Amino acid sequence: MKVLVVGGGGREHAIVWKLSQSRFVDKIYCAPGNAGIAQHAECVNIAYSDIRNLASFVERTDIDFTVVGPETPLSEGIVDYFNSRKFSIFGPGREAAKIESSKIYAKEFMNEFHIPTASYVSFDSAEEAIRFIESHDLPLVIKADGLAAGKGAVVAETLEEAKDAVRRAMIERAWGDAGRKILIEEFIPGREISVLAFTDGKTVLPMISCTDYKRALDDGKGPNTGGMGTISPNPNIDERMKKRIVEEILQPTIDGLRYRGTPFKGVIYPGLMILNDEFKVLEYNCRFGDPETQVILPLLSTDLMEIMLHIHHNKLDEAEIEWMDNMASVCVVMACGGYPKRYKKGIEIEGLDSIRDDRTQVFHAGTTTVGDKIVTNGGRVLGVTSWDRTLRKARDRAYNAVRKIKWDKEFHRNDIGQNFVES
Repeated sequence: MKVLVVGGGGREHAIVWKLSQSRFVDKIYCAPGNAGIAQHAECVNIAYSDIRNLASFVERTDIDFTVVGPETPLSEGIVDYFNSRKFSIFGPGREAAKIESSKIYAKEFMNEFHIPTASYVSFDSAEEAIRFIESHDLPLVIKADGLAAGKGAVVAETLEEAKDAVRRAMIERAWGDAGRKILIEEFIPGREISVLAFTDGKTVLPMISCTDYKRALDDGKGPNTGGMGTISPNPNIDERMKKRIVEEILQPTIDGLRYRGTPFKGVIYPGLMILNDEFKVLEYNCRFGDPETQVILPLLSTDLMEIMLHIHHNKLDEAEIEWMDNMASVCVVMACGGYPKRYKKGIEIEGLDSIRDDRTQVFHAGTTTVGDKIVTNGGRVLGVTSWDRTLRKARDRAYNAVRKIKWDKEFHRNDIGQNFVES
């Protein structure tokens, strides 16, 4: 098969890397790709949001199957357009993808289908939102309604933080039209976890659990980011709890979307907060997570393309998905100084050739080539992922690799997985 992967980040590198191991896949293209992806696929200079040009490339190149990584083209209807042209593609349609692209839609959906979540109020006026904040206890969570690359949520502990979050989203439009409306939610204490799942619109098969580290700095400090690291599996999630998540969250979500006439096919995952053995949904995502994918796929034993084909043909109930026994993985994100705000691009990365560990894979998130040099081309640049028999060993492998890679003003968190190793 000839496969096209849409996207150019660390998630897409992980998908391409895993698909390159498939017995079904002969050739992989990636649009637009990056310097790391180019080691496994032919990169095509088409933006991942350029749906019509992507379709033209699929037709011209006789692509057999397309896999969509980012949420933006999904929310803009790439699956609907490809289906209308009889092109095989992996991911949910535009209406199903609204479960991520509109947080207000997701909240209304959860209320309708009795899926536990935080109480909330939505606003399309900054003045009204600020008046609400002034009359309520803190902390509160302020979220942009639309897609904001994982950076549109603020846990405000002071009145000024809350007002600033509203102003940034609604007045300054830091996330564009995504902040035209906002949610203000109750703050839910507890432990945050992620459980991604494959689904064909009826059957739901959860993946191995993981935990994402969102804040930029050690000890959960600094601004929210798209993710500064991940571990898998989450030691706090046992089989009993995973079964409950499927029965109480995932299956009702998929059943509800099908009931609404917007069946969901692809990968779905709710961000969950757990407290006292109870959980609530913080938000939904309609695709593979980033950087969650970088720790999950190395532990997957089953051929990823085989799973995708089962989903495409509505036969996921016939699939047997296996994971590596007694293995853990850790991903440490290496970023440019200034991220998640302003940062420089085009800085040469050194030390990539020194990584020769067969249980470590460096996934490129924001890189490109200039001549024969690999340089930075984004805020999150690399996801250094290692796997081993214990979380401690995987963590040691990952940080050993991180120490060999350098560029000017690089930074990373030093505590990914540390709380679980010490507990």
